[in-house]
Amino acid sequence: MKEILEANSNITANSKQLEVLKKNFPQCFDKNGNFIIHKMQEIVGEHGLDLSKESYSLNWLGKSYARLLANENPLTLLKEDKQHNKKPNNINSENLLIKGDNLEVLKHLSSAYSEQIKMIYIDPPYNTGSDGFVYNDDRTFSTSQLCQLAGIDHDEAKRILEFTASKANSHSAWLTFMYPRLYIARELLSDDGVIFISIDDNEVAQLKMLCDEIFGEENFVAKYIHKNNSSKNQAKLTSVSTEYFYCYSKNYTYLKSNYIWRLKKKGVADIAKQFKRLKTSGLSLNEINEDIKEMYKRPKYAHLSRWNKVDDNGVFKDADLSREGGPKNYSIKNPNTGNYCTIPSRGWGKSKIELERLQSENLIWYGDNDTPPGVKDYINSDDVSVPDNFWYFDNSIDTRWIKSQFGSLVFENPKPLEMIKQILEMSCQINDSKILDFFAGSGTTAHAVMQLNADDGGNRKHISVQLPEKTDKKSKAFDEKYYTIFDITKARIEKSAIKIAEENLDYQGDLGFKIFETTPVFDGYLDEINEFDPQIELFDGKKLTDEELEILLCTWKVYDGLHLTDNLQTLDLNGYKGYYSDTTVYLMDKGFGINCIKALITKLDGDETFAPAKVVLFGYNFDSVEQKQLVEGLNNYRNKKSIELDVLVRY
Repeated sequence: MKEILEANSNITANSKQLEVLKKNFPQCFDKNGNFIIHKMQEIVGEHGLDLSKESYSLNWLGKSYARLLANENPLTLLKEDKQHNKKPNNINSENLLIKGDNLEVLKHLSSAYSEQIKMIYIDPPYNTGSDGFVYNDDRTFSTSQLCQLAGIDHDEAKRILEFTASKANSHSAWLTFMYPRLYIARELLSDDGVIFISIDDNEVAQLKMLCDEIFGEENFVAKYIHKNNSSKNQAKLTSVSTEYFYCYSKNYTYLKSNYIWRLKKKGVADIAKQFKRLKTSGLSLNEINEDIKEMYKRPKYAHLSRWNKVDDNGVFKDADLSREGGPKNYSIKNPNTGNYCTIPSRGWGKSKIELERLQSENLIWYGDNDTPPGVKDYINSDDVSVPDNFWYFDNSIDTRWIKSQFGSLVFENPKPLEMIKQILEMSCQINDSKILDFFAGSGTTAHAVMQLNADDGGNRKHISVQLPEKTDKKSKAFDEKYYTIFDITKARIEKSAIKIAEENLDYQGDLGFKIFETTPVFDGYLDEINEFDPQIELFDGKKLTDEELEILLCTWKVYDGLHLTDNLQTLDLNGYKGYYSDTTVYLMDKGFGINCIKALITKLDGDETFAPAKVVLFGYNFDSVEQKQLVEGLNNYRNKKSIELDVLVRY
């Protein structure tokens, strides 16, 4: 078989969607490939599905173009940062940082990571109308090409090409920018996966409708409101102190049936752990209580200050035993004084039998003679609560962290670390989840994943994507020699990993990360020859260097479904160097001969662990004779495992 990785010559705004329909509903197409809509209506009607007669949709200038971009194959290759990845901390890491246009990166990831991402968090550029967001697209189409591929008329195609070339910051430009990225993001989510998207007032309405279209209205989970630091100096009529983040699921029914979102009380585990440590040290209960109260003076634990009492069983607060309009015709005795306890002014919230049960289990706190008793509510590391949709996280804490670690504020308005940790706690209860952030910025998401893993012993993996966008030459980032946002992302992940290791000496989890980047395709590699011209210089793959072949191999392995962090093993075929994974053998270099074929068959026969399903050749380095010899050699010799190998010649 021959396979040419094309420059999207057959891709249109609906080509991939039609492939899905033809694969799953072939009976809905006639012999000419035309879609028969009433056949589909019959199919869904048979299963009792009502056809909605009411609908609405979000339309904008550039929507067809955005759908085309979502379907296109990547126009870049993937390159490994070998020097970084070979460092001891990184060599076995499953975390990733990828440099490049996130749309290109998402397309590369779509083969190997399809339906594997548990949670996506993104903080995309807000379209404020200033130069904070501009649409910048280096794809080139003629007006006639765009008409044909996007299925639109000449006038619309012309207007789209004008705004994509003008660095627009309109609503249409922002939606065109976001649509293909969110569309591919949905394909990456697992069935129980969710996406969180930060946004402000400028595009919040558009984002809701866009997500309804891509993810489906039925998969909306919540709109969370985040109170941040207000900017009163810039206020016109009202000081705006909130932003939002939308949460959508891949499959809300699955999510609701299999996961109950709960949050553990912050700091509770630390207080419980401190009590156990002090109890075994021989301190009195009064001394332990004073120590716990000292912990509450720290901002991290201030919200737990109501848990201000201790007994032999732990740290507790006295919870109210009253109820408005409750009975007042009975009481219980305080065993310490022998007197009846004071009856709450509102009346009891428990029956006398229930009060006596609590008393027998030593769960009543008596206080003094003038105070009604309370029930002991112990701090419990397993206590959880349903998350509210209104959050407050002070991002000045994160600003101070950036200043302390970088020496100055190299990144303004970083997202609060504790907020991202809370999102992770809610959505990633499975501790080996994969988390993706394709607008990585300062790297808060990667930091939060590593920090939460250190806190609870999880093994979550983070994937961060960041464009090497240049920093302002007048900025503090530039002064500190961080010339791109990617440089800041990388440094933040490294610095946070060091800090986590220092604060958690016993932690043995993954604090490394591997780096890859998108790189332009080789000159002429994707050129299409529409008619013969003897003056055209054709692409010659035989001239590729060893480094360029490694880039191609890295790209192909992801295209074939391997993770970027999966290493290929080397294969010695009588002096010829090949590469292989569990399923695929890659033969990239020149010089493959008969003896190499014999060595490959010997490996198939003699190595129990070697059982690939296909052999991929870089066609430019194999002439037709070598290709034929390999195919015939594998077909004519029945290896002992009876493996039938597909030979794929790739250009």
